[in-house]
Amino acid sequence: MTTGQDRAAQPETDPQGEEPLPTIAEQMADQLGGWRGLVESSIPVVVFVVANIIGELRPAVIASVAVAVLIAGVRLAQRRPIRHAVNGLFGVGVGAAIAWRTGDERDFYLPGILYGIGYGIALLISAAIRQPLVGWIWSVLVAKGRSEWRADPKLVRTFTQLTVLWGVVWLAKVGVQAALYLTHQDTALGVARLALGYPPYALLLLITVWTVRRVTRESSPTPLPSA
Repeated sequence: MTTGQDRAAQPETDPQGEEPLPTIAEQMADQLGGWRGLVESSIPVVVFVVANIIGELRPAVIASVAVAVLIAGVRLAQRRPIRHAVNGLFGVGVGAAIAWRTGDERDFYLPGILYGIGYGIALLISAAIRQPLVGWIWSVLVAKGRSEWRADPKLVRTFTQLTVLWGVVWLAKVGVQAALYLTHQDTALGVARLALGYPPYALLLLITVWTVRRVTRESSPTPLPSA
């Protein structure tokens, strides 16, 4: 007899016998890029923070962009997925360009702050109009484009609650960074960018995957016993 723990660790198969969903670990690894993706996406920001503390703004900008380009180039040469590297390069590049232009090191973090505010507001609005953004993202990234959850009131409610959770956490963490930005706490802002980056994201992702899979199992019809 298979235990509930064993079932949770195995890929789920839908009633039509279609391709099974990836496991929780596989979904987490794909979205976060694995440990290598986590490290590589953080290195350019670490380089900027450290270089800016011991030196000046422009060398720090050059160093962070150079490292981001190098990481993307290595991944490309190794024929590895470069989605996370490209995203990191874009984020670093935009912030570096603004900081270079204004001459203010805190502007390196401005695009991330503005993006976070916009994303958090969009999440809350989508939940308010009963079109939870987390549900649609789940459809694209996990359910291969299917959106059957829209016909299940329990899943709609679950995705709405998860979307509110994501929105509140996102606005809270970006609020901390915005406060540090406005008070010119440049070094603390860099540390906060790292501390409030992937750790909350990973926790939210884990909660989302676990919750949706649990609700999906509870909503699935119990198979009739064989004769």
